[in-house]
Amino acid sequence: MLKRCFDLMVACAALLVLAPVMLLTAIWIKTDSAGPVLFRQDRVGLNGSLFAIFKFRTMTATPLPAHQPGITVGADPRITRAGALLRKYKLDELPQFFNVLLGDMSVVGPRPEVPKYVATYPPQVRDIVLSVRPGITDLASIEYRNESELLGQAEDPETFYLQVVLPRKLEYCVQYVATRNIWLDISIIWRTILAVFGSR
Repeated sequence: MLKRCFDLMVACAALLVLAPVMLLTAIWIKTDSAGPVLFRQDRVGLNGSLFAIFKFRTMTATPLPAHQPGITVGADPRITRAGALLRKYKLDELPQFFNVLLGDMSVVGPRPEVPKYVATYPPQVRDIVLSVRPGITDLASIEYRNESELLGQAEDPETFYLQVVLPRKLEYCVQYVATRNIWLDISIIWRTILAVFGSR
């Protein structure tokens, strides 16, 4: 209950403070390229339930080919001009505060994955990771804040993601679930802000 109250307080405060930024971002996306302002995608949430995650659209509205990996690699040509800046400063993630209000997500928690990658989780790890609401940020998000560039250097990005990056992310997730508390959440939020803006 304390965690949920904390999430609601942070999400409401963030949406109130960031409302002008989100409005200007929406206008910029709409004028920069054809397509909707928001991107929605099915992700796996608490106890394995599916939900639609909200993001500002950062790519062209062309449908993703069936064979395309569910990850963004390097300087993907589908990324729009507005999208490049939104991704750099993680502004595309801001609509997920609405996911928090809806109860699909927490502010801090394991980042939600698409079903095809969750299917690769070891069963015991899957049960632990999905025992809490997924979050907008977590320790893995901080560690792999430049994930797209890292994957762009790999010969086979998806294999590298599944065999190297994802297992390390899951270690962070399991660690978070085992030690989670409000003070840890506050620490991760602060470290996220420093990682996004302090290192640029």
